[in-house]
Amino acid sequence: MNKPLDLPLSTTGEVGRSRPHDSAALHVSGRAHYTDDIPEPAGTLHAALGLSPLPHGVIEALDLERVRAQPGVVAVFSAEHIPGSNDCGPLVHDDPILAGTTAEGGAHTPIGAVLRYRGQPVFVVVARTRDAARRAAALAPKVLQTRPLPALMTAEQAHAAGQYVVPPMHLVRGDAAAAIAAAPRRFRTRFTVGGQEQFYLEGQISLAVPADDHGMTVLCSTQHPSEMQLVVAHALGVAAHAVRVECRRMGGGFGGKESQSALFACVAAVAARRLGVPVKLRVDRDDDFLITGRRHGFVYEAQIGHDDEGRVLGAEINMLSNAGHSADLSGPVMTRALCHFDNAYWLPHVAIHGYSCRTNTQSNTAFRGFGGPQGAIAIEMLLDSVARRCGLDALAVRQANFYGSTEGGGRNVTPYGQPVEDNIAPELTAQLVATSGYARRRAAIAAFNATSPVLKKGLALVPLKFGISFNVTHLNQAGALVHVYTDGSVLVNHGGTEMGQGLNTKVAQVVAHELGLPLEAVRCSATDTSKIANTSATAASTGSDLNGKAAQAAARTVRERLERFKADHPQHAALPWPQLVQQAYLARVQLWSDGFYATPGLHWNKATLQGRPFHYFAYGAAVSEVVVDTLTGEHRLLAADILHDAGQSLNPALDIGQVEGAFIQGLGWLTMEELVWHPDDGSPRAGLLMTHAPSTYKIPTANDAPPVFRTALFDAPNRVDSIHRSKAVGEPPLLLPISALLAIRDAVSAVGGHRVDPPLDAPATPEAVLRAIAAVRAAAV
Repeated sequence: MNKPLDLPLSTTGEVGRSRPHDSAALHVSGRAHYTDDIPEPAGTLHAALGLSPLPHGVIEALDLERVRAQPGVVAVFSAEHIPGSNDCGPLVHDDPILAGTTAEGGAHTPIGAVLRYRGQPVFVVVARTRDAARRAAALAPKVLQTRPLPALMTAEQAHAAGQYVVPPMHLVRGDAAAAIAAAPRRFRTRFTVGGQEQFYLEGQISLAVPADDHGMTVLCSTQHPSEMQLVVAHALGVAAHAVRVECRRMGGGFGGKESQSALFACVAAVAARRLGVPVKLRVDRDDDFLITGRRHGFVYEAQIGHDDEGRVLGAEINMLSNAGHSADLSGPVMTRALCHFDNAYWLPHVAIHGYSCRTNTQSNTAFRGFGGPQGAIAIEMLLDSVARRCGLDALAVRQANFYGSTEGGGRNVTPYGQPVEDNIAPELTAQLVATSGYARRRAAIAAFNATSPVLKKGLALVPLKFGISFNVTHLNQAGALVHVYTDGSVLVNHGGTEMGQGLNTKVAQVVAHELGLPLEAVRCSATDTSKIANTSATAASTGSDLNGKAAQAAARTVRERLERFKADHPQHAALPWPQLVQQAYLARVQLWSDGFYATPGLHWNKATLQGRPFHYFAYGAAVSEVVVDTLTGEHRLLAADILHDAGQSLNPALDIGQVEGAFIQGLGWLTMEELVWHPDDGSPRAGLLMTHAPSTYKIPTANDAPPVFRTALFDAPNRVDSIHRSKAVGEPPLLLPISALLAIRDAVSAVGGHRVDPPLDAPATPEAVLRAIAAVRAAAV
């Protein structure tokens, strides 16, 4: 029997304490093991992908013998070598692993296959070294003989051609057209918001190791191990129980490793199966950009009717998303965008139309916020314009449109039919208005702008309401295992994945709290499909909600067994934890348990877009102050004040870190991160993503954080039975930096004395800002 550890019972409880991330010391010292750090088994080979050199076309010939003849190459595979299904689409089976078509008899073949985007994987090179594999794969443009086809590169082009990856969606309440026509004021507008690269620090990677009896172990950087298990099983043509997927941690995910890690897992597994040796696929950063998708860019065509006080009477909007070449998760992303167009506001008459446009670009996918930011930014841009047209402060317009409360007798039902029963947006906003000195700063900025012809300042406050739960009801479930060992230490395994957000720390805190132990007594192990089956992705901000509840249930079962043991054996009731565990073991008490949780009360009608898709709403608000140089278009974020609703926080330090990280990430999306594709003009660069490396794609750094950055958590427990009355905090704060974009818009508006609505799209790069300034000056003459 193990020697007991010195584990006194915790006297204060672990939940609600600011504890450091469980791997923080490993991160900063470089000792944290990621997939590429795992020692490679003997005989491991390395794979690389040969990519399509054009955005749309047909493969007429493929000279793979030339590739096989390259130094160090062991084998080359194409679609015809995939033993099972040549598909890795998460929802719709429309996403080939390798470019291929199905011939007579069910075999796959690359000849005759349609190339869908520039960067699509066509063949796989397996070599003795990664460098040799990459050099051989780079021959793709020389060994592929293709017939070009016209390409659709933008959402507008695809929409005009009627090309969609899923059918259009329509969320309607009341009669928006009639309400707009009858409104005292009305206007039409169009604006765009760009996409965003996840830019995880650890790129896509999978290591596939053959196991006994046709089994396969895949070590993978993924947010969704169970989905990887299934797609690999389908690609190999085996049952799911033959595939085991493990993920200890990721170096960032942000949604980019929810579904799109599948292609890399399948390629590594197919190569390992055919060669009978371990195969690793770690793509170069450039290839990662060229192969994988990112946040959907949106185009908005809107009309709105309102009164003189800025209250919205009717709104109709077309949302066009650039879905890319396949469905991926574009349907659920659009659903969430439609369900977040209301943000924190009561919209009595509304018609929202969502079009997921099929283009010849990378298939866009999940990204932190999952369509919510793209939906909410639309109403925020519209309210900003309403305020300017009415000559009102935008804050007053937002407050006039806030949802009411259940007690208020109305104005509290969303367009999709869910009552807003926990609305704290008004009081949270009022608190931030006071603590940020909003009114004083608004007056000071007006005075500054009146005497500053070149530099203009802007200020904006934006609230948020964000629904928490997967849109697809059955995904809202989780499992966990809690093992108490005879020395008193505790091991937890759950279905969530750790990507730096601190999920394992929070789950360990929940278990430690439930058992009355210090946090140091509890450890979370790697996510493993052989331990917890049928897990959902760590996404939609549900990681702590679902896995925390499941782990709590498992720990509670063990605790209740020990309580019964103490009741039956009073002589052991006062023993310290390790000795109590030992005595319980000797009495044959089961010291481990599983736990399961399914979020209650959810229902959703996909056809009508009505129901209760969310367990609760998270709220927040941010005030941003900027200064814009009207000669260069450059801006600087001077200050950001944030008040965010995390409920009764499980770990305030981690939650504040998540809020600030989301703010900076969203700031990058809206102000500097720009995706540019070369047009389909027949040139050698046709269809190429030009911003495919850190040299051409710019993300925010520490220098872009505002010098004044004040973040606080709103003090209010969750009104529903979430884990310890906490609230999810991963995705909601991504909406907060909309305030920074609107502050820039406010500064640009000052150029024309706030008489002209600036035509400023996102990202608000210096070029975009200069174009908006020129338009305002021209219209203000």
